[in-house]
Amino acid sequence: MIQTFEEFLTTSQANIPILGFVLNIILSALLATALSWIYAKYGNSLSNRKQFGKNFLLITMTTMLIISIVKSSLALSLGLVGALSIIRFRAAIKEPEELAYLFLAIGIGLGFGADQTAITIIAFIIILLIVIIAKKFSKNYYDNQNLHLTIQSNNPDKISIETILEILKNNCDVVDLRRFDETNEILEASFMVEARDFTQLSKAKDELQKFSETLKITFLDNKGLL
Repeated sequence: MIQTFEEFLTTSQANIPILGFVLNIILSALLATALSWIYAKYGNSLSNRKQFGKNFLLITMTTMLIISIVKSSLALSLGLVGALSIIRFRAAIKEPEELAYLFLAIGIGLGFGADQTAITIIAFIIILLIVIIAKKFSKNYYDNQNLHLTIQSNNPDKISIETILEILKNNCDVVDLRRFDETNEILEASFMVEARDFTQLSKAKDELQKFSETLKITFLDNKGLL
C-alpha cells in the first residue's frame, strides 16, 4: 500500500520502553551530578562554579527527555525545529569554559536520549580523565597565582585596560588577564595575580582609585573559590 507523506508522519511512531527510559534518565542524572562536581573542583572559571554547575542536572535530563520523545515520531522531530526557532536562550556566558561544559551536559543528554548508553558513559569517563590529567599538569601554574583580582568601573572613559595593566605590573610579580568586558557604561576586568605581600596590593589599589573614586576592586584568594 502506498502511503501519502501525511499518513507517514502520523503513523511513524514508536513506543518508548519505560524501563529503558527510567534507566537512562537515572544515568543521565548521575553523570550530570558528576560533571557538576568536576566543574566545581577542576574548572578555571572566575564565576561561582558550584552555582553554575547546578544547571547541568536540569539541562542534561531535559535534553534526554526531548530526544527520547522526538525520536519516536518524525512529526515531533520536525515540530522541534519550529519550536527551537521560537525559543531562544539568553545566557550570560562570559567564559568559553562555561560553554564547553554546557555542551558536554547537552551531549550526555543526547547520548542517553538516543539509547547510546555504553558509548555515552565511556566517552564521559575518557573526557573527564583528560580534564583531570590536564588540570594536574597545570596545577603549579595556578597555585603560584594566589589571588583573583576583579576591577569594575562605571566610568570607562576615566580609566583604560592599558592603564590598569601598567599599574598592576608595576606592583605585582605576576599579572594574567583572564577576562575583559567593556561597554559604554561599564568596564570590568578579571586577573590572576601574584604578590609577595599585602603592601603591593594596597599600593596598586591606591593608584587605581586615583583615576576614579567609584572604582570597585575585589581581591579573592584562589584557594577560597570553592
